This record gives sequence, C-alpha cells and structure tokens, in this order.
Amino acid sequence: MLHKANVAGLTMDPTSNTPIIILKTETGDQAIPIWIGLLEATSIASVLQNIQFERPMTHDLFRNFSRHLNIKVTKVEVCDLRDNTFFALIHFDSDSHSFTLDARPSDAIAIALRFEAPIYVDEKVIEKSKRGEGDVEVLDQSEEGKKWAEYLENLSPEDFGKYKV
Repeated sequence: MLHKANVAGLTMDPTSNTPIIILKTETGDQAIPIWIGLLEATSIASVLQNIQFERPMTHDLFRNFSRHLNIKVTKVEVCDLRDNTFFALIHFDSDSHSFTLDARPSDAIAIALRFEAPIYVDEKVIEKSKRGEGDVEVLDQSEEGKKWAEYLENLSPEDFGKYKV
C-alpha cells in the first residue's frame, strides 16, 4: 500500500554532516528520514524556498527537457529499503505511453517538487525504516555519539515541524 507523503523538512546529521530529508505521511504522521547528498539537498531546498538561479540546475534542466517533449511526471514512489539504501521510482506519462524509471529518492523528490507531482512511500519502507533493517554499524561509540544516537532514536514526527527549511 502506498502512503502519500510531503517533505516535512531538511536537517543535517550532526555526526556525519550529511543532509537528511524528512518525508511525513499525510495520514498516520509517519516520519521517514532519508540521508541524501549535499547537491541534492541544495536542489530540493531551492524549490522549497522558491529560489531561482540564473542558469538551470540539473533537475531544472531535466524538467525543461521533459516539458519540451511533453512528458509529465505523474508521481514519485519511495518503493523499497534494502541494506540501508532507499529506492525510488519516477512515473512518467507522455503522449504515446507511460513508463517508470528507477531513481535515487533524492533525485526523485527533487523532480517531483519541480513537476508538482505527488510523493508516495510504500508501506514496507515505512515499516523497515521504523525498525531498521540488517546490522547497523554505529561509528561513534563515544558518550557524545551515544547521546546523539539516543536523541535521533527518540525523535517523533512532531519534532520535525519545529525546524524551518
């Protein structure tokens, strides 16, 4: 089952200084944190903050190219979580046919925002992200690292609404 989700915010992992995008389901208020690259975070933040660049960024170029060919993005789906890696699909419609492409969730979300396409998260992704999957390697065994791990583990979906993107 797919759950419609919205971007609740962007934050930084204090341990690795890696951006995290937070998706929040519209019903059930499930928060799904996805670690992403800095460039993708910048691309997502620029749309969320309505920042226009003089020259098109990569995701903007993709949108412009797709529109030129009359291809629409109908939805984006975060469809799986395997070995701590999220997977996504981008669904397209053109004049002649529909098709789906595999994508990193960060790219899929950046594109969905540009096309104003809905974002969905598969139920199995929500369940796997809640309980974790596989062996998790904790890099920072210091007291500070343990404190951050406990803090992140105890975050609730309401906590993400506190921070502005």
